[in-house]
Amino acid sequence: MKAFSLVGLLLLAFSMPAFSNVAVTAPYAGAAVTTPFALIASATPCSSQPIAAMGYSLDNSTNTTIVYATSVKASVSASIGTHTLHVKSWGNLGASCVEDVAITVVTSPTALVPTSAIAVYGIHKLNGWQAVTDAASGYGFSAGKMNLVSSPALSGVTREFLTAYTRSGGERYFVSFGKDTGATNFVYDVSIYVAAPSSDIANIEMDMNQVMANGQTVIYGVQCDGYTGTWDYTANEGSPENPVDQWLHSTAPCNPQAWSTNTWHHVQISYSRDEEGNVNYKSVWFDGVKQNLDATVPSAFALGWGSTLLTNFQIDGVGGYGSSTVYIDNLTVYRW
Repeated sequence: MKAFSLVGLLLLAFSMPAFSNVAVTAPYAGAAVTTPFALIASATPCSSQPIAAMGYSLDNSTNTTIVYATSVKASVSASIGTHTLHVKSWGNLGASCVEDVAITVVTSPTALVPTSAIAVYGIHKLNGWQAVTDAASGYGFSAGKMNLVSSPALSGVTREFLTAYTRSGGERYFVSFGKDTGATNFVYDVSIYVAAPSSDIANIEMDMNQVMANGQTVIYGVQCDGYTGTWDYTANEGSPENPVDQWLHSTAPCNPQAWSTNTWHHVQISYSRDEEGNVNYKSVWFDGVKQNLDATVPSAFALGWGSTLLTNFQIDGVGGYGSSTVYIDNLTVYRW
């Protein structure tokens, strides 16, 4: 059997039957993405014909990019706004299949930060980082060690976290990076590199704490939860004086063991608060793809702290014992 030529495939590019054998892993239908965005897709036989090629195009464009393979990984650029991404496959006898994915291309959350905002850059490089076993994670023990290293790095210097644990213990790493009782809007921005293997990691937690003018501490807690496969956020389901700190599960998917290892991932989290310490968790952006949290919960705690802005980075283990190596770079917090 003879495979189709490039010209033949181009002529078939707009033949779009209803049936689709194309599986699009990213972006998912309805996703908000930045540009360029990652396209990951694969195809099984189209109308029982082995796959000769795959391709993709945007909207009504006559420009179809073709890949002679049964899968495609590409970086796709698009203008701001709504689009339909057409991901196509062709069988070696001429059959064509397509999967249409509706997406919205938006700006990065940092593009929405006002020029008057205060930005603290390079928090990962600050002196004063400390490590402690987190009593709320598991029933075991953890031990953590940190180093500033030059590789792998994006900025030239990255912070390395070496964590060992027993019985699903978690290690919390933290540092204070300022004081501000008045800011009510925040964007947390960090790049994370998980060294292979990642099978010993249960959760990756990224928190920020702020003492308000009334002396109460607001906990802005977000984690990628490997147990539930979701992005989680914290809430105080008690009162500030008698707090009940709980993790609540969003519908946004996340599992740290599913992150690609030995590569950098970009995480951006946006949230705000009111004067009573109710936190509005807005969204998480993972590698340029927006996932909505859209939750408002009470999160003020009467901890008796002095004025501070503090960030926690926590790695929780899973199982009887194990270890992990994780790096962070370009840790920045914007506030206004």
